Amino acid sequence: MILLSFDIEEFDLPAECGGHIGYDERISYSKYGTEKILPLLDACGVKATFYATAFFALQEPELIRRIADEGHEIASHGMRHDGFEPSHLLESRKILEETFNVKVGGFRMPRMTPVSETELRDAGYTYDSSINPTFLPGRYNNLRAPRTFFRREGLWRLPASVTPLARIPLFWLSFHNLPPALYRRLAWRTYDRDGYLNLYFHPWEFMPIGAEKRFRIPLHVRANSGQKMYDRLKTFILKAEQRGYPFGTTGDFVRLVMEA
Repeated sequence: MILLSFDIEEFDLPAECGGHIGYDERISYSKYGTEKILPLLDACGVKATFYATAFFALQEPELIRRIADEGHEIASHGMRHDGFEPSHLLESRKILEETFNVKVGGFRMPRMTPVSETELRDAGYTYDSSINPTFLPGRYNNLRAPRTFFRREGLWRLPASVTPLARIPLFWLSFHNLPPALYRRLAWRTYDRDGYLNLYFHPWEFMPIGAEKRFRIPLHVRANSGQKMYDRLKTFILKAEQRGYPFGTTGDFVRLVMEA
């Protein structure tokens, strides 16, 4: 099963890069990007998981309801993208569940930073997808982390997919920068080895962020964004379906694992 997920958050990457963006724009970029993603998923018959910050969800409640109504999974991405406290684990889950009448079983930390398994379990989560089990200078050093899903402290952990042996990450940045045919070759090999793929993206990647010089976003981050990103994802989905690979939500996958 291929698990597509999207982190719906306040688009604060420009601020992280020393650029300028107001809060209204931060919300609008993720909103408009999501509105591009949903018709594509519907046309391809794909269900995905959307990790939403509670702040974004409360700013755009109709969009979150649309996501749920179209059969996608709502999971938590914390309270806000630019700050975290342990109390946010329970608080964000309750806001999403009570506001949108959904069951929230999954969590992902902003920027894939470490989070306590015990605190996640105690906050009522069934699974977490906050590990990128690879090495990226200045960001991740998780070469000792399990490469595939595992259960610990009563919680399922689903690391983002990386290739066997070399642990080449298959996350959004690789999707933007590797030649599409090479990325697919690595993805298919990983799927055939592991039996699934766990891939994550952001709605703002589907916006033309490269044209905004004031954002100061590095070239390797904004490469192939906007329409090019849309076209790459569409081609990836269609070619995966041609190979007979099914798609599903992360929650669906966890339930299958628990029943096995």
